[in-house]
Amino acid sequence: MSFSCHKNCSGSAEIASISSYRTHTCAQLSEDEVGCKVRLSGWVHRVRDLGQILFIDLRDHYGVTQCVFYSSCSRFIDAQKVSLESVIKVDGVVAKRSPETVNEKISTGGIEVVVESIDVLSMAGPLPMNVNSGKEFPEETRLKYRFLDLRREKLHKNIVLRSQVVNFLRMRMIEQGFLEFHTPILTKQSPEGARDYLVPSRLYPGEFYALPQSPQQFKQLLMVSGFDRYFQIAPCFRDEDPRADRSPGEFYQLDIEMAFATQSEIFEVIEPVLRSVFCEFGGGASVTNIPFPKITYEDAMLLYGCDKPDLRNPLVIRDLTEEFSSNPCPPFSGAISGGGVVRALVIKADIWQKNSLQKSFFRSLAQWAEREKAKGIGYVTVEALDVSDEASFSGPIAKFLNERHRGNIFSTLDLGVGDRVLFIADEKSLAESISGKMRIHLGETLGLVRDGSFELCWIVDFPMYERDKDSGAVIFSHNPFSMPQGGMDALCSEDPLSIKAYQYDIVCNGIELSSGAIRNHVPEIMYKAFEIAGYGKDHVDEQFGGMIRAFHYGAPPHGGLAPGIDRMIMLLSGAKNLREVIAFPFSQQVRDLMMDAPSAVSADSLKELHIRVVR
Repeated sequence: MSFSCHKNCSGSAEIASISSYRTHTCAQLSEDEVGCKVRLSGWVHRVRDLGQILFIDLRDHYGVTQCVFYSSCSRFIDAQKVSLESVIKVDGVVAKRSPETVNEKISTGGIEVVVESIDVLSMAGPLPMNVNSGKEFPEETRLKYRFLDLRREKLHKNIVLRSQVVNFLRMRMIEQGFLEFHTPILTKQSPEGARDYLVPSRLYPGEFYALPQSPQQFKQLLMVSGFDRYFQIAPCFRDEDPRADRSPGEFYQLDIEMAFATQSEIFEVIEPVLRSVFCEFGGGASVTNIPFPKITYEDAMLLYGCDKPDLRNPLVIRDLTEEFSSNPCPPFSGAISGGGVVRALVIKADIWQKNSLQKSFFRSLAQWAEREKAKGIGYVTVEALDVSDEASFSGPIAKFLNERHRGNIFSTLDLGVGDRVLFIADEKSLAESISGKMRIHLGETLGLVRDGSFELCWIVDFPMYERDKDSGAVIFSHNPFSMPQGGMDALCSEDPLSIKAYQYDIVCNGIELSSGAIRNHVPEIMYKAFEIAGYGKDHVDEQFGGMIRAFHYGAPPHGGLAPGIDRMIMLLSGAKNLREVIAFPFSQQVRDLMMDAPSAVSADSLKELHIRVVR
């Protein structure tokens, strides 16, 4: 089919190779087609009725074209009756707009179509929400009428972007020698940290399949099966509570696994893929150069108070525990004597002045800290650089700081006149959490977070184990399938809480895109690793029988990761939550409001599945 227009020798226009519904899309026409007879189909986006002339902005997937109906048109009355979002087909001639009516905001803004005939293909009823405005509507309405919501420009572009990014990622992985495989959707329940979605078996009463939380075991089995580089745009299912960066129910990830690969080799392969997608679709934003920074988990918790730092925020947390340990200071001595720590953040004088901050800022910060369940925040202001001068600091805790304290703080924090120092003293995990949240709060409140950039980093050397806060037992802290650093020797001879794992996260702008690891592929090491976490050999064989059995027959060293597709699109589109980049998401209450799911099923269906509902 041709979308071209041919003019005959007499100067009149005729449609060439006309389709049933259109010769052009609503974004194709330009001044090159002036005088051409065309056919367009689409949705009625806007209507402006001026009495003797009617304007309809016609919209399709590609764009918008202005259509003009004069009262002399035989179908003028019909055109006046069409409602917004009705689907119509029009035939007409392309005309050039006068200079004062050109619309620079759309690609077809230099022309309009003078309509000769109109066919109403589908008349729309009263709309529960407008499509042609940027007005916000309740999320419940948007999700119930998602098919209307998806017609809105911003959301429509997000879903198009999603398709483009997925296709781009697929091509980049294939270029790197990866093969795409599809792993099962119906599988065995696996304790991977979240609740499973269970599917009852009709043929095996009382037994259930589970939807995969990830293709973790299957992709490892592919490596054992002799394949070298695997990837998949993988659907994953987890019955977990929603939040802004986590979609309840299902999500998609770029699932990757490599055989005979070290951690550094995996980084070398994946970094160009991730950087290229942010360069290609990031709208000109700067992107971290390769190699990405590598930050140990321990340093991340110290410097940023979390394991997914936003490096666009220049604030860095400093540890002052040692400076106050040997020389007690009343505001901090209680925390330190109980094994706690002292952390500090500095607001430089120029930032204070730029934001025109007053002392009331500390009162608002104290209120914020109270909401975050912090015990309190101390602060001082640098008044002079002479550390022997009693007036070198002012503020509520300045009177508790002796000359040695002031000297230590000055030298450690590299302070200047007018700088403000904020202190948090508490048990280590709480001090990390509060100082990390305060770093984010200050970065946003003071406008410190750099816009127009995607800053990526690796978090490495995660602890293999941690202590459960309730029971005190040693448990896995991250991925139980990870290889411990030091292998069997470390598991047998070292304190479990000191053992690091070959685990890593990739983080972008404070969002965790992926966790990954070099896998534990040696049966004896896996049994020992699970034994330390309180699981016997029988449990490992029962829960992971397929994988552990395969490892007894020759398994290569292997590793991988799985960057979240939804989170990447959220970052690239600037969306505030994942529902803005998913075509048909669940609500916050984990319901599909459009299809009304979940829903009750018939008694016959339950009987066939050997299930009885107990309310």
